Amino acid sequence: MKNRPSNFDDLVGQEHLTSPSSPLRILCEKNSLGHSFFFGPAGCGKTSIARIIAKKMDMPFYEFNATSLKIDQLRKIFDQYKNALQMPLIFIDEVHRLAKNQQEVLLPVMENESVLVIGASTENPFYSLTSAIRSRSMLFELYPISNDSLKNLLDKTLLHVETVCSDAAKEYLVASSGGDARAMLKLLEFASNVSEEVNLELLKSLRPNALQAGSSEAGVHYDLASAMIKSIRGSDMDASVYYLARLIDGGESAEFIARRLVILASEDIGNANPQALTLTTSCLTSVSKIGYPEARIILAQAVIYLCASPKSNSSYEAINKAIQSIQSGNILEIPKHIKQNNEGYMYPHDYGGYVKQQYLSKPMKFVELKDIGYEKKMKEWITNIYQF
Repeated sequence: MKNRPSNFDDLVGQEHLTSPSSPLRILCEKNSLGHSFFFGPAGCGKTSIARIIAKKMDMPFYEFNATSLKIDQLRKIFDQYKNALQMPLIFIDEVHRLAKNQQEVLLPVMENESVLVIGASTENPFYSLTSAIRSRSMLFELYPISNDSLKNLLDKTLLHVETVCSDAAKEYLVASSGGDARAMLKLLEFASNVSEEVNLELLKSLRPNALQAGSSEAGVHYDLASAMIKSIRGSDMDASVYYLARLIDGGESAEFIARRLVILASEDIGNANPQALTLTTSCLTSVSKIGYPEARIILAQAVIYLCASPKSNSSYEAINKAIQSIQSGNILEIPKHIKQNNEGYMYPHDYGGYVKQQYLSKPMKFVELKDIGYEKKMKEWITNIYQF
């Protein structure tokens, strides 16, 4: 089912790149677009935009994938257009997988602008490209296509085919495609090859579950983990469990999730609820021995417990302040009475558990206990003994 757009106005979504006022489109229409790299999720229009650019700028279009690209292929094109008046557009998908020697071959033609290089990736490619290539290029991010845009695309497509879709089928085609236009149209194509009347039951037999990017993809992996942690920090139980489910469904290991929860228990809850560290450590041990599918229950229990715990980052802030102070040059002499020879040391247990004596050679303040949860009790206790 071919429905690839032929111009900027036909492309759904990505209005920040394709609208008449967008810098990318203006540069393209002025034939001034430079080497560019697109990154965004699958099926969001990266290849379509590259083809539209080639058509708009009247350039021969050569499409490659970095995983199978051979240097000889590139050199043959470079030689072909060495003295030509027309410049070709070299489009490289999965550009983040370009090897160093492939990048070195591209660099001279990018420098002398004898070809236009456009790359695409589901990951931000700038982390894998050399600084020389980055300095000669622009970077554009694409986003998942909204459900409204997918619905518009679906309606346009159905006008040109004999397939009839029920309303429920249309809703499922859009909702289950995860912002991926290609995935939506492919599912429609497969279904229409089975029957000219597409219903929800048929679609679910071909795609039982909604698509989502696997959490093993670098950007998605860290975005989902970040969303879960921030939701727990914000005490939103439903959001936290949702992102936990996304991580699990995307194939994330139970041990990775549990390790993040252990860190959060100290960083964001700390002594406001010291039991949080114990529970998450137990969670880490448990999931490593039990595994999926049952590990999902243990993780959910830990996540909900952390959400409902009082939050304090005083321990996190205190150690960061202390390390920063040391790195700034505050290296103090250790007072003689607390060195290992104990000369002049007063043993607190001989004085009922506390005795006032000097532990730093000059006063320094790092710890600020908060009036939250158990930490409030700690603050009250330490304040009381300091008054003696």
